[in-house]
Amino acid sequence: MLNRHAFNRRTMLRGLGVSMALPWMESTAVWGDETTAKKPGSSAPTRMAILFSGCGFHSNEWWAKGEGVDMELGRVLEPLTPHREKLVFINGLFNAEALKGNIHSSQTGNVLSGAPLASGGKVHSGTSVDQVVAQKIGHQTKVSSLVLGCEKANPSVHKDYSMLYSSHISWSSPTTPTPLEVYPALAFDQLFKDTVQQGDQSVLDAVLGDARAFRRNVSRRDQQKLDEYLNSVREVEVRIEQAGKRGELQGFRPTLTEPNIPRPKDGYPQDIVEHMRIMSDLLVLAFQTDTTRVCTLKLNNDHGTLRFPHIGVDYMIHHLLSHTDGEDWLKVNQFFLEQLAYIATRMDAIREGERSLLDNTMLMMCSSMRNGHHDATRLPVVMLGGAGGKLAGGRVLDFAANENRQMCRLFMSMMDIMGVPVDSFGDAREKLSEI
Repeated sequence: MLNRHAFNRRTMLRGLGVSMALPWMESTAVWGDETTAKKPGSSAPTRMAILFSGCGFHSNEWWAKGEGVDMELGRVLEPLTPHREKLVFINGLFNAEALKGNIHSSQTGNVLSGAPLASGGKVHSGTSVDQVVAQKIGHQTKVSSLVLGCEKANPSVHKDYSMLYSSHISWSSPTTPTPLEVYPALAFDQLFKDTVQQGDQSVLDAVLGDARAFRRNVSRRDQQKLDEYLNSVREVEVRIEQAGKRGELQGFRPTLTEPNIPRPKDGYPQDIVEHMRIMSDLLVLAFQTDTTRVCTLKLNNDHGTLRFPHIGVDYMIHHLLSHTDGEDWLKVNQFFLEQLAYIATRMDAIREGERSLLDNTMLMMCSSMRNGHHDATRLPVVMLGGAGGKLAGGRVLDFAANENRQMCRLFMSMMDIMGVPVDSFGDAREKLSEI
């Protein structure tokens, strides 16, 4: 149905749905943020991705010291060595609610919310940080958030707590874990199977059909005004196209408008290496096409059952292996960190104006406990990327001696970086100023 508001360029375009294509326009407001064009460097949006690995890491090999290119990393973090200058190692944060209840479920179900958990097999947690952000900015992209996993959810109960807590890190509401996609083909379809989306066609092409219908119902003078405006839109698009060929970026435009990888095969991959690699590629592709700006990737469940024959560790499931703290456990830890390193490397190779996709992204990796001995008094956290110039890398931050070391303070800082400031979150009342 045509918009019956009085004709003006802004109302007509918004009424005809072109607001979804505004990033193509060389305007002062990119993605609805009038301050973006005033910021130095790239005007591409900031993305946020959180990776999770259950059961913690090797007790003696999760550490970092020094700064910048001279930063030294423990053996677990060795895969991230090429990215030291864009890395922030955070020590000492904790989630008070994770120290209550049982192990595993109580340490994972609120890892991104800091909320109290219901026991007795009931399901009640808190809205996770990724979904708080998605609910505020998700309307700007086709998919509000992408929630991926490499191990299916476990609906059973463990020591009076639902194992859904151990299977989900993303929660849309206190009683609703966000639907977790573990099938790569279905995740691909979620991103790209729908109708043509932002960036897949020009602004003018997007409105042309409706503009013609509208044109028949306005005066000759208004027809002339409409034609002049549509011509100006085309001129803007041509200038942006030429600027892109010169290596400039005038207003944000995704570097890809359609997938550059084939649709994954149907079914659940039996090869964990292939599974994690495809999911990592989908995360990068989702950000590169600007199909979403918020993503979580759960590499495995807490209390999970994955095995790792590709590195010769096939005799024990992940959960039991976490109690050993031996060389095989270290190999598995490094395999998980290799996924983060792979994502960072791919993002760093994708240019977005003066910055890379990694420079415009905030990647975080965490776990439900520090190590496989269920120690949740200090959670392992590492961050990568520049968050659009808002996150300085090459640093080690230690909050172990800080009286206010709530993990939720970090989440408040992350939400602030994503343009979703809050006065409180979970058990935190102030963000981490160091971030």
